[in-house]
Amino acid sequence: MNIPFAISECRVAHLVERHDDHLVVPVRLDAASGRCPDCGQASRSVHSRYHRHPADLPLSASKTRLRIEVRRFYCLNPACGRRTFAETPMTLLAPRARLTRRLGEAQARVGLACGGAGGARLLAHLHMPASRATVLRLVTRMPLPDAPALLRVGIDDWAIRKGSRYGTIVVDLDRRRVIDLLPDRTAPTVAGWLERHPGVELVARDRSTEYARGASLGAPQA
Repeated sequence: MNIPFAISECRVAHLVERHDDHLVVPVRLDAASGRCPDCGQASRSVHSRYHRHPADLPLSASKTRLRIEVRRFYCLNPACGRRTFAETPMTLLAPRARLTRRLGEAQARVGLACGGAGGARLLAHLHMPASRATVLRLVTRMPLPDAPALLRVGIDDWAIRKGSRYGTIVVDLDRRRVIDLLPDRTAPTVAGWLERHPGVELVARDRSTEYARGASLGAPQA
């Protein structure tokens, strides 16, 4: 079975192999040489070869693994303390990772939409199996989106323990969502938070003197 498809930094070596419950795609890295991670010296002098077997996105409705032929090079820089180093397809695979970056991203997005247990069940049907714990771990490793600029915020108290302990809730008025919870309702805490968000143009609050003083100190421009 010859299936043409692209893999970043690699080329498919020969035919895809079908095993009982998965496919294996033998690949080699495209680079003609390696570069020492310590000194940056390029080298074509091969010390040895070995294989990595990371899980990858499914192919033809089957679980899929890559068999990546990895070369270990000699470092030719006599001043470098490293004798040998292995090439790594950084776009495709992190060092020592058991799955490709693109598979991890796909599993994380399913987990973000479906949660840990639900995501694990769906991924099994999509031929990208992962445990609930793995799905949750991948979700927590996702980079956070760039936070939009805060222009108008509302602050009010909220009960950490009703009748005895209160904090401050901060709401983005433009997007109508809670963005932070502060541990108390004192002026220094409110002022400190506003100082960390210098773009705030408006602060909606009640008549609390602490909030008034905090807003005046932390966001005099508002």
